[in-house]
Amino acid sequence: MDELRYPVHGAGLGLRRTLMGPLADQPPAQVDFYEIAPENWIGVGGQYGKQFRSFTERYPFVCHGLSLSIGSPSPLDETFLHRVKRFLDEHQIRAYTEHLSYCSDDGHLYDLMPIPFTEEAVHYVAQRIRRTQDILERRIAMENVSYYAAPGKEMEEIDFINAVLEEADCGLLLDVNNIYVNSINHRYDAEEFLDALPAERVMYFHVAGHYNEAEDLIVDTHGADVIDPVWDLLSKAYARFGVVPTLLERDFNIPPLPELLTEVERISALQSKQEQVRESRHARHG
Repeated sequence: MDELRYPVHGAGLGLRRTLMGPLADQPPAQVDFYEIAPENWIGVGGQYGKQFRSFTERYPFVCHGLSLSIGSPSPLDETFLHRVKRFLDEHQIRAYTEHLSYCSDDGHLYDLMPIPFTEEAVHYVAQRIRRTQDILERRIAMENVSYYAAPGKEMEEIDFINAVLEEADCGLLLDVNNIYVNSINHRYDAEEFLDALPAERVMYFHVAGHYNEAEDLIVDTHGADVIDPVWDLLSKAYARFGVVPTLLERDFNIPPLPELLTEVERISALQSKQEQVRESRHARHG
Protein backbone atom coordinates (compact mmCIF):
# COMPACT_ATOMS: atom_id res chain seq x y z
CA MET A 1 0.00 0.00 0.00
CA ASP A 2 2.81 2.43 0.93
CA GLU A 3 4.56 1.68 -2.36
CA LEU A 4 1.48 2.84 -4.27
CA ARG A 5 1.33 6.02 -2.23
CA TYR A 6 4.92 7.13 -2.77
CA PRO A 7 6.61 7.89 -6.12
CA VAL A 8 9.56 5.60 -5.25
CA HIS A 9 10.38 3.14 -2.47
CA GLY A 10 13.29 2.05 -0.30
CA ALA A 11 16.64 3.81 0.01
CA GLY A 12 18.01 6.28 -2.53
CA LEU A 13 21.21 8.11 -3.39
CA GLY A 14 21.93 11.48 -4.97
CA LEU A 15 23.53 10.83 -8.38
CA ARG A 16 26.68 12.93 -8.81
CA ARG A 17 28.85 12.87 -11.93
CA THR A 18 31.84 11.60 -9.94
CA LEU A 19 29.79 8.54 -8.98
CA MET A 20 28.56 7.65 -12.46
CA GLY A 21 31.62 5.58 -13.42
CA PRO A 22 31.66 3.40 -10.29
CA LEU A 23 27.85 3.03 -10.35
CA ALA A 24 27.85 1.97 -14.01
CA ASP A 25 30.69 -0.53 -13.46
CA GLN A 26 29.06 -2.22 -10.48
CA PRO A 27 25.38 -1.24 -10.10
CA PRO A 28 24.69 -1.54 -6.35
CA ALA A 29 21.68 -3.56 -5.27
CA GLN A 30 21.41 -1.34 -2.16
CA VAL A 31 20.16 1.70 -4.12
CA ASP A 32 16.44 1.63 -4.98
CA PHE A 33 16.23 5.06 -6.60
CA TYR A 34 18.34 8.08 -7.55
CA GLU A 35 17.89 11.83 -7.26
CA ILE A 36 19.35 14.60 -9.42
CA ALA A 37 19.08 18.37 -9.77
CA PRO A 38 17.43 18.95 -13.17
CA GLU A 39 19.51 22.11 -13.65
CA ASN A 40 22.64 19.94 -13.84
CA TRP A 41 21.26 17.75 -16.64
CA ILE A 42 18.82 19.73 -18.79
CA GLY A 43 20.39 20.15 -22.22
CA VAL A 44 23.40 17.93 -21.46
CA GLY A 45 24.37 15.88 -24.52
CA GLY A 46 27.37 13.87 -25.66
CA GLN A 47 28.89 11.16 -23.51
CA TYR A 48 27.40 12.44 -20.24
CA GLY A 49 23.96 12.75 -21.82
CA LYS A 50 24.09 9.14 -23.08
CA GLN A 51 25.36 7.88 -19.74
CA PHE A 52 22.59 9.73 -17.91
CA ARG A 53 19.95 8.33 -20.27
CA SER A 54 21.23 4.80 -19.57
CA PHE A 55 20.64 5.43 -15.85
CA THR A 56 17.13 6.88 -16.22
CA GLU A 57 16.13 3.94 -18.44
CA ARG A 58 17.19 1.45 -15.75
CA TYR A 59 16.33 3.08 -12.41
CA PRO A 60 13.56 5.14 -10.81
CA PHE A 61 14.52 8.83 -10.58
CA VAL A 62 13.30 11.87 -8.66
CA CYS A 63 14.36 15.49 -9.22
CA HIS A 64 15.27 17.99 -6.52
CA GLY A 65 15.52 21.47 -8.01
CA LEU A 66 17.98 24.19 -7.06
CA SER A 67 16.91 27.38 -8.81
CA LEU A 68 13.11 27.72 -8.95
CA SER A 69 13.37 30.28 -6.12
CA ILE A 70 9.74 29.89 -5.11
CA GLY A 71 9.89 32.71 -2.55
CA SER A 72 11.69 35.22 -4.77
CA PRO A 73 10.27 38.73 -5.31
CA SER A 74 11.10 38.27 -9.02
CA PRO A 75 8.49 36.78 -11.37
CA LEU A 76 8.34 33.00 -11.62
CA ASP A 77 10.63 31.74 -14.39
CA GLU A 78 7.96 30.04 -16.49
CA THR A 79 10.29 29.45 -19.46
CA PHE A 80 12.54 27.44 -17.16
CA LEU A 81 9.53 25.50 -15.81
CA HIS A 82 8.48 24.48 -19.34
CA ARG A 83 12.02 23.13 -19.88
CA VAL A 84 11.79 21.25 -16.58
CA LYS A 85 8.45 19.73 -17.65
CA ARG A 86 9.94 18.44 -20.92
CA PHE A 87 12.88 16.98 -18.99
CA LEU A 88 10.64 15.25 -16.41
CA ASP A 89 8.47 13.78 -19.17
CA GLU A 90 11.41 12.72 -21.34
CA HIS A 91 13.14 10.80 -18.53
CA GLN A 92 9.94 9.60 -16.80
CA ILE A 93 11.02 11.25 -13.55
CA ARG A 94 8.77 10.10 -10.68
CA ALA A 95 8.68 13.33 -8.65
CA TYR A 96 9.84 16.95 -8.67
CA THR A 97 10.69 18.77 -5.46
CA GLU A 98 12.09 22.17 -4.56
CA HIS A 99 13.21 24.21 -1.54
CA LEU A 100 10.79 26.30 0.50
CA SER A 101 13.12 29.29 0.19
CA TYR A 102 14.44 31.64 -2.47
CA CYS A 103 17.79 31.98 -4.19
CA SER A 104 17.37 34.89 -6.60
CA ASP A 105 16.17 38.43 -7.05
CA ASP A 106 17.64 40.21 -10.06
CA GLY A 107 20.34 37.52 -10.18
CA HIS A 108 21.23 34.28 -8.45
CA LEU A 109 22.32 34.60 -4.83
CA TYR A 110 23.96 31.12 -4.76
CA ASP A 111 22.44 30.41 -1.37
CA LEU A 112 19.04 29.42 -0.05
CA MET A 113 17.54 32.43 1.71
CA PRO A 114 14.73 32.08 4.26
CA ILE A 115 11.27 33.27 3.27
CA PRO A 116 9.84 35.56 6.00
CA PHE A 117 7.44 33.57 8.20
CA THR A 118 4.40 35.81 7.56
CA GLU A 119 0.79 35.38 6.42
CA GLU A 120 1.51 37.51 3.36
CA ALA A 121 4.40 35.23 2.39
CA VAL A 122 2.20 32.14 2.84
CA HIS A 123 -0.30 33.45 0.25
CA TYR A 124 2.44 34.65 -2.11
CA VAL A 125 4.41 31.39 -2.06
CA ALA A 126 1.32 29.16 -2.20
CA GLN A 127 0.08 30.97 -5.31
CA ARG A 128 3.49 30.46 -7.00
CA ILE A 129 3.53 26.76 -6.08
CA ARG A 130 0.04 26.33 -7.56
CA ARG A 131 1.17 28.03 -10.77
CA THR A 132 4.25 25.77 -10.87
CA GLN A 133 2.04 22.69 -10.50
CA ASP A 134 -0.24 23.92 -13.28
CA ILE A 135 2.71 24.35 -15.68
CA LEU A 136 4.34 21.03 -14.75
CA GLU A 137 0.95 19.27 -14.76
CA ARG A 138 1.89 17.35 -11.63
CA ARG A 139 1.90 17.79 -7.89
CA ILE A 140 5.26 18.85 -6.50
CA ALA A 141 6.75 18.72 -2.99
CA MET A 142 8.47 21.49 -1.06
CA GLU A 143 11.37 20.82 1.30
CA ASN A 144 11.67 22.25 4.80
CA VAL A 145 15.00 24.09 4.67
CA SER A 146 17.72 24.91 7.16
CA TYR A 147 17.99 28.62 7.95
CA TYR A 148 20.16 30.75 10.20
CA ALA A 149 18.02 33.86 10.73
CA ALA A 150 14.30 34.61 10.52
CA PRO A 151 13.88 38.22 9.33
CA GLY A 152 10.37 39.64 9.65
CA LYS A 153 9.11 36.59 11.53
CA GLU A 154 5.42 36.78 12.51
CA MET A 155 4.71 33.06 12.94
CA GLU A 156 6.57 29.90 13.88
CA GLU A 157 8.42 27.91 11.19
CA ILE A 158 6.16 24.86 11.65
CA ASP A 159 3.00 26.98 11.24
CA PHE A 160 4.44 28.66 8.15
CA ILE A 161 5.32 25.33 6.50
CA ASN A 162 1.94 23.76 7.28
CA ALA A 163 0.05 26.84 6.05
CA VAL A 164 1.96 26.86 2.73
CA LEU A 165 1.42 23.10 2.17
CA GLU A 166 -2.29 23.45 2.90
CA GLU A 167 -2.93 26.54 0.76
CA ALA A 168 -0.79 25.34 -2.16
CA ASP A 169 -2.11 21.77 -1.85
CA CYS A 170 1.35 20.37 -2.53
CA GLY A 171 3.50 17.61 -1.06
CA LEU A 172 6.29 17.75 1.52
CA LEU A 173 9.87 16.62 1.01
CA LEU A 174 10.76 16.08 4.65
CA ASP A 175 14.44 16.70 5.34
CA VAL A 176 15.23 15.03 8.67
CA ASN A 177 18.68 16.58 8.92
CA ASN A 178 17.28 20.10 8.40
CA ILE A 179 14.88 19.58 11.31
CA TYR A 180 17.80 18.52 13.50
CA VAL A 181 19.98 21.44 12.34
CA ASN A 182 17.21 23.99 12.94
CA SER A 183 16.31 22.45 16.31
CA ILE A 184 19.87 23.11 17.53
CA ASN A 185 20.26 26.54 15.90
CA HIS A 186 16.82 27.81 16.94
CA ARG A 187 16.46 25.79 20.15
CA TYR A 188 13.29 23.81 19.58
CA ASP A 189 12.27 20.19 20.09
CA ALA A 190 12.93 18.23 16.89
CA GLU A 191 10.45 15.46 17.74
CA GLU A 192 7.64 17.91 18.45
CA PHE A 193 8.34 19.58 15.11
CA LEU A 194 8.29 16.21 13.35
CA ASP A 195 4.98 15.26 14.98
CA ALA A 196 3.37 18.52 13.84
CA LEU A 197 4.01 17.87 10.12
CA PRO A 198 1.18 16.43 7.98
CA ALA A 199 1.84 12.72 7.27
CA GLU A 200 -0.52 12.66 4.28
CA ARG A 201 1.61 15.23 2.40
CA VAL A 202 5.01 13.50 2.80
CA MET A 203 6.48 12.44 -0.57
CA TYR A 204 9.87 11.19 0.62
CA PHE A 205 12.62 11.93 3.15
CA HIS A 206 16.11 13.39 2.91
CA VAL A 207 18.90 12.55 5.33
CA ALA A 208 22.37 14.13 5.27
CA GLY A 209 25.44 15.20 7.22
CA HIS A 210 26.36 18.67 8.44
CA TYR A 211 29.16 20.71 9.99
CA ASN A 212 29.34 21.82 13.64
CA GLU A 213 30.50 25.43 13.60
CA ALA A 214 29.96 25.81 17.36
CA GLU A 215 28.00 24.11 20.13
CA ASP A 216 24.87 26.06 19.21
CA LEU A 217 25.50 26.57 15.48
CA ILE A 218 25.31 23.81 12.88
CA VAL A 219 25.81 24.46 9.17
CA ASP A 220 23.91 22.24 6.73
CA THR A 221 26.66 21.19 4.28
CA HIS A 222 25.78 17.71 2.96
CA GLY A 223 29.53 17.19 3.17
CA ALA A 224 29.92 14.71 6.03
CA ASP A 225 28.58 11.42 7.36
CA VAL A 226 25.14 11.38 8.96
CA ILE A 227 25.53 11.61 12.76
CA ASP A 228 23.81 9.37 15.33
CA PRO A 229 21.24 11.95 16.57
CA VAL A 230 20.05 12.37 12.95
CA TRP A 231 19.83 8.58 12.49
CA ASP A 232 17.80 8.48 15.72
CA LEU A 233 15.49 11.20 14.43
CA LEU A 234 15.08 9.29 11.15
CA SER A 235 14.07 6.22 13.14
CA LYS A 236 11.49 8.33 15.01
CA ALA A 237 10.25 9.70 11.66
CA TYR A 238 9.62 6.11 10.48
CA ALA A 239 7.76 5.39 13.73
CA ARG A 240 5.63 8.50 13.13
CA PHE A 241 5.06 8.32 9.35
CA GLY A 242 5.72 4.67 8.45
CA VAL A 243 8.38 3.43 6.04
CA VAL A 244 8.87 6.45 3.80
CA PRO A 245 11.35 6.33 0.86
CA THR A 246 14.55 8.01 2.04
CA LEU A 247 17.42 9.55 0.10
CA LEU A 248 20.99 10.03 1.28
CA GLU A 249 22.30 13.46 0.21
CA ARG A 250 26.04 13.92 -0.20
CA ASP A 251 27.21 16.92 -2.22
CA PHE A 252 30.80 17.54 -1.05
CA ASN A 253 33.73 15.52 0.28
CA ILE A 254 32.20 12.55 -1.48
CA PRO A 255 33.84 9.35 -0.19
CA PRO A 256 34.41 6.19 -2.27
CA LEU A 257 31.15 4.50 -3.31
CA PRO A 258 31.45 1.55 -0.85
CA GLU A 259 31.55 4.04 2.06
CA LEU A 260 28.46 5.85 0.78
CA LEU A 261 26.66 2.55 0.39
CA THR A 262 27.14 1.72 4.08
CA GLU A 263 24.96 4.75 4.87
CA VAL A 264 22.39 3.70 2.25
CA GLU A 265 22.38 0.25 3.91
CA ARG A 266 21.78 1.89 7.27
CA ILE A 267 18.67 3.58 5.84
CA SER A 268 17.44 0.17 4.60
CA ALA A 269 18.15 -1.43 7.99
CA LEU A 270 16.09 1.23 9.82
CA GLN A 271 13.28 0.79 7.28
CA SER A 272 13.32 -3.01 7.77
CA LYS A 273 13.26 -2.59 11.54
CA GLN A 274 10.19 -0.36 11.29
CA GLU A 275 8.51 -2.87 8.94
CA GLN A 276 9.08 -5.61 11.53
CA VAL A 277 7.60 -3.44 14.28
CA ARG A 278 4.58 -2.76 12.11
CA GLU A 279 4.11 -6.42 11.19
CA SER A 280 4.39 -7.63 14.79
CA ARG A 281 1.89 -4.97 15.86
CA HIS A 282 -0.45 -6.06 13.06
CA ALA A 283 -0.07 -9.72 14.07
CA ARG A 284 -0.91 -8.88 17.70
CA HIS A 285 -4.03 -6.90 16.77
CA GLY A 286 -4.93 -8.83 13.63
